[in-house]
Amino acid sequence: MRKAAWLCVLALALAVPAMAQDEHPRAEAFGGYSYVRVSDQGTSVNLNGGSGSISVNPNHWLGLVADFGGYHFNQSGVSGSVITYLFGPKIAFRGERVTPFAQALFGGAHISVPIGSSSASENAFAMALGGGLDVKVAQHFAVRLIQAEYLMTKFNDGANNRQNNARISAGIVVRF
Repeated sequence: MRKAAWLCVLALALAVPAMAQDEHPRAEAFGGYSYVRVSDQGTSVNLNGGSGSISVNPNHWLGLVADFGGYHFNQSGVSGSVITYLFGPKIAFRGERVTPFAQALFGGAHISVPIGSSSASENAFAMALGGGLDVKVAQHFAVRLIQAEYLMTKFNDGANNRQNNARISAGIVVRF
């Protein structure tokens, strides 16, 4: 009986450090400012807005991301808004204070432009490829110094018509 008790104590003593080594956030929520530079057939438009994402992390390096953004533009008397909804994997290289990451997100985008008393709108395929850098400031908080991505959209239904955009974001990350 004594040997079994000591064996249980030894097993628990070895399990505690092993659990501490695998400590990583099970989920992360990001919210912040986003800037999008749209380039479409020689015309460029600047969009300002915000984006947010939730990442569920099944292990130390992999995250499954749901990302949503809302942006507004006003150029040459034409204003409108763009909403993105993207999903995909994120690879994180977690350090003690700094976490660089890369992600590939796929989904859609919606554009809406008011025209008189009505509005024109369209949905399209969208994808974002890029990464960023989070810096831990407290146990459950980090600052996303930068998230830079290539954001491609396919508005206007043309087979060769795509918009090559850049998206830059920064904000706060809450880790659970």
